[in-house]
Amino acid sequence: MSARALESTDPTYLAEQLAERSRAVLFRDAQNGELRAWRNSLPALAQVLCDAGLQEVEVLLEYKMPMSSLRADAVLAGTHPDTGKPSYVVVELKQWSEARLVPATTDLCWLPSDRDRERAHLHPVAQVRRYCEYLRDFTALLDGADNHVTGVAYLHNAQDRDVTELLGMGHEQGQLFTSSSRGEFIRHLQNQISPLDGALDADALLDSPAIPSRQLMRTAADEILDGSNFRLMDEQQVAVSLVKRAVTISRQSDHKEVIVVSGGPGSGKSLVALHLMGHLGRNGRSVVHATGSKSFTSTLRHVVEQKNKGVAKLFRYFLDFRSAEKNGLDVLICDEAHRIRHHPGTSNSPGVRLSRRSQVAQLIDAAQVPVFLLDKDQVVRPDEMGSPSQIDAAAQARGCRVRHVNLNEQFRCGGSRAYEQWVLRLLGLVPGGPVRWEPEPNFELLLADTPQQMESYLHAKQEAGSTARMTAGFCWPWSDPRPDGTLVDDIVIGNWRRSWNVKGEREVPGGPRSSLWATEPGGIGQVGCIYTAQGFEYAWNGTILGPDLVWRGNGWHASKAACEDSSLEKTNPEDFLRLIRNRYKVLLTRGLAGSALFSTDPETLAKLRALIPDTIAS
Repeated sequence: MSARALESTDPTYLAEQLAERSRAVLFRDAQNGELRAWRNSLPALAQVLCDAGLQEVEVLLEYKMPMSSLRADAVLAGTHPDTGKPSYVVVELKQWSEARLVPATTDLCWLPSDRDRERAHLHPVAQVRRYCEYLRDFTALLDGADNHVTGVAYLHNAQDRDVTELLGMGHEQGQLFTSSSRGEFIRHLQNQISPLDGALDADALLDSPAIPSRQLMRTAADEILDGSNFRLMDEQQVAVSLVKRAVTISRQSDHKEVIVVSGGPGSGKSLVALHLMGHLGRNGRSVVHATGSKSFTSTLRHVVEQKNKGVAKLFRYFLDFRSAEKNGLDVLICDEAHRIRHHPGTSNSPGVRLSRRSQVAQLIDAAQVPVFLLDKDQVVRPDEMGSPSQIDAAAQARGCRVRHVNLNEQFRCGGSRAYEQWVLRLLGLVPGGPVRWEPEPNFELLLADTPQQMESYLHAKQEAGSTARMTAGFCWPWSDPRPDGTLVDDIVIGNWRRSWNVKGEREVPGGPRSSLWATEPGGIGQVGCIYTAQGFEYAWNGTILGPDLVWRGNGWHASKAACEDSSLEKTNPEDFLRLIRNRYKVLLTRGLAGSALFSTDPETLAKLRALIPDTIAS
């Protein structure tokens, strides 16, 4: 809408319309804070634009960043007053009335409401600057010098004197203004955008193709060695800055901090880990990356050692720290921390012998700053315990302060928060029940009538230059390769037969070893399981729901008899259902551009058909 229309629209009505859009697109209700912001901040912006004579500038509200679910509060679209070329101003609106910098940082803030100092906020200028850079990185229209992109943060409830510490950060692509500097804000906008109608420029931005995001493993080595490949956004940068701060003060304090970073699939947990590995290593800090996943660690080593074999040694396993020197590392980054085991005991007391400490206690003891990155809904084995509450308990038993960061934005699944929420509701991991999928431009969800149909679809995507993989629930035996190296077709569905990915670390003709199934080209020829898919991403994902999870009547039923994973044999029915649903959540959220689903069970397939409107064309 134009700035004129924004000013004339009743704020309560506008907030209701945006809330309704949130329900339709994101399958969730707007939070109270969002409603307040829409009612209070948008009128403040509209008044500034009209006072600046920019009534005809187009205002894109809650603008969705390409290939992510990040949303800018507003993007102003029009032409530049000097060049006449398209000009865009990204606007971050804050209702803050007071803020100060977090000590020992330059880009984190505390608000008066953060009395316990547990939550840090990214500096508004740092936030909007990253939005501008991200738009340039991932929008075809802006991939050049002809289009002008700048950012502003407007703290319309604050006076300069109440945010003095924040005023020192200025940037070519980000400026901060308060109610004290409203006149300067008006002049700044007049210098960035002309009063002409901006509708065509807004349409050009909305219609611009998104440049696909780069896959994590393909640029992991470059990120660690020179740190130039990925852009940290919002809470990702908060997490990184908190770790850097904790490292800085760790040698000056008798107390150490534990940083816990939570986030769903594709929220950027591993990106945070790789950025920290590179930054800390380049600045002379001792840092090690650890996981409980053989596939994930092996793949990281494989990717990195192609450029620097020495760096590959920094990727370890959780089990490697059973007898580690206390605080021997500056930082230990525990990625995929939901896979931490109950090993070998359950005591977190620092006085208990090393062999009796829980694994989470061992990891906390190993570094001055332990960092845990996890998703509690990706626990897939009964002996895995990684959860924020259990890490908190172990840390507090050691007198450590814990700081939490929630990576609440979505970068995988084409940035489709709607698809992530759709999967959670489908599997009953959040309340509300399954809902029909509403097609959207950023992510494609299709139903396959047969596994042959799914396989053909994925092969076509791979042949077109994308990456594609097929996964399945662990419902068939997993055989060793034959003596001649050929794989056994363990997965049998009607007259369709395929093998699992290679069992173990041997390579076979046409197939990579197990840990490289998700990243090496030959992986398209085999079906992946939970242990080879977890932690990875590819453009196109196909998932076969096996007979271990079927829809009956009005809910899911899990069958232990249909499961071939021996690690789940002794679980009770409630835990089995929870773990099976978590496994399918992982498998269903590996795709960047789209997913295809198939179920071996006719009733379940019928339920999916009622929820997914599009099927793969025969």
